[in-house]
Amino acid sequence: MTASPDAKPRGTRLPRMARRRQLLDAAQEVFVENGYHAAAMDEIAERAGVSKPVLYQHFPNKLGLYLALLDLHVDDMVTRCREALASTTDNKQRVQAAIGAFFDFVSTQGEAFRLVFESDLRNVAPVRQRVERSLQESAEMISQVIQEDTGCSSDEAHLLGVGLVGMAEVSARYWLTSDGSIPKEAATQLMARLAWRGISGFPRTG
Repeated sequence: MTASPDAKPRGTRLPRMARRRQLLDAAQEVFVENGYHAAAMDEIAERAGVSKPVLYQHFPNKLGLYLALLDLHVDDMVTRCREALASTTDNKQRVQAAIGAFFDFVSTQGEAFRLVFESDLRNVAPVRQRVERSLQESAEMISQVIQEDTGCSSDEAHLLGVGLVGMAEVSARYWLTSDGSIPKEAATQLMARLAWRGISGFPRTG
């Protein structure tokens, strides 16, 4: 096998957690480039600069490796949303911060968002559950704020939360494909204005 130009030299001993991080970084590169089905454990090991047995010491199979990587990024997305909502008590600024969290997520970490939002394994139950969790937890956090501050019922607030998350996700992914025709800050503000014009129509009661 011909070594890829991105392959790392072998032989360096690392602490277990550092090695795991190295393997996950290599796996992300390969999964993003090739998709799950075309990615090979041989290539991931080569990219990380380890032998295949070393890779299997940390991850039992390709799906286990993919799920471990997916967990990292799902947790990251949820954390970004939580921190955005907690960053201010001004709801207009909260809307912008929450939408900004999605724009920040899709524009960082080597297109890791593709593993969450564009996975070619969405029909596999453990993958689907993780992807849905990232959106559901974000929507639940937003809907809780809506319900606390308006007269909306729980079901109404949840539907609004799902709608805002869906808009933020789709617009952020579309923006990334536009080759920077709109700067990220301007794109975030544009979508936040749209969202705020809608959500601010619900009277604040809290």
